Amino acid sequence: MQLGFVSAILPDRTLEQVFETAAGIGYECVELMCWPPSAAERRYAGVTHLDLADFSAADAGRVRSLAARAGVGISGLGYYPNPLSPHASEAATAIGHLGRLIRAAAVLGVGRVNTFVGRDWTRSVDDNWPGFLEVWRPIVRLAEEHGVVIGIENCPMLFTRDEWPGGKNLASSPAIWRRMFSDIPSPNFGLNYDPSHLVWQQMDCVQPLIEFSDRIHHVHAKDVRLDRDRLDAVGILAFPLEYHAPVLPGLGDVPWGRFFATLNRIGYRGPVCVEVEDRAYEKSLAGRQAALAQSHTFLRNFLAPCREA
Repeated sequence: MQLGFVSAILPDRTLEQVFETAAGIGYECVELMCWPPSAAERRYAGVTHLDLADFSAADAGRVRSLAARAGVGISGLGYYPNPLSPHASEAATAIGHLGRLIRAAAVLGVGRVNTFVGRDWTRSVDDNWPGFLEVWRPIVRLAEEHGVVIGIENCPMLFTRDEWPGGKNLASSPAIWRRMFSDIPSPNFGLNYDPSHLVWQQMDCVQPLIEFSDRIHHVHAKDVRLDRDRLDAVGILAFPLEYHAPVLPGLGDVPWGRFFATLNRIGYRGPVCVEVEDRAYEKSLAGRQAALAQSHTFLRNFLAPCREA
């Protein structure tokens, strides 16, 4: 396994500085955020460390040179929009830009794109399903043609009023993953597995690793702390942020020892990227860099550096 981080936590750093930060701390890879340059509509969105407009082989060469100079790999290209939005222009933008990520990942030799499936949050899973198949079958075919795997993150995107009641990402549970992979059985279509989202939904975050071992293309290392007293007061139908908070790995309820033991058991050898969303560390660049360093120190206990393997 290769320990890395998600570049969204360094929105004000250049690509070269992101690689330098990773190398300075001891990370082996970075998931690069590739949003179209624009104002962010939510936290951690809109970060562009790799602008894919007119991305060429020469551009790819320059990016590879920067990464090689720092001694850091690229775990994948990340972009987390809503391709199933009921707003046609939003959906079209998401679908079109996902195509750019797939082509760029192939040119870069990265071979991995991470994203959301999306969802019309006002409709049921069943009512979303025809649209899901219509949108995602061609995207997966494009990935197959370019030798790229797609990792779907399992965040429900159900935190704010504009995402209520269904959330903006279908791929939130093992039951839905089974249905997804049954209807789109391509091995290029898999998961960017984040255990924290299962924890706050009151699900086992380790057992699914075994069932979906052949679908795990990328892993996000984020922890979550449940406030049991608050949950008892508001119940599971409240906005989820009323009873849980994302925190750095080791500061929450994810059983990291069991999690990594199971990753080893299933033979996972891909990237594990820290996703910093802990508000206690976000007030300054120094705090965000400290969050990355602290996360690296904690997680390194569970896996050997790949260069020493």
